[in-house]
Amino acid sequence: MKNLKLVRVTRDFTQLKVQMETGISQSVLSKYETGELLPTSENLIILAKFYGTSVDFLLDLTDERKPYPAKNS
Repeated sequence: MKNLKLVRVTRDFTQLKVQMETGISQSVLSKYETGELLPTSENLIILAKFYGTSVDFLLDLTDERKPYPAKNS
């Protein structure tokens, strides 16, 4: 999951900063970034919203960083 780490480093965030903002523990974030653990769908959504990108980008399925348009209710 190279894009997950890339987006964090590009924004000059530490894993601790992301933990403080998202509530996802630093140890879990580290495991996500190294591929040791796959993120839950809930955590993927939290991270995509936090970084302003799509879940597909975080999962390395696309190079497009822009998030999808918001759903109209």
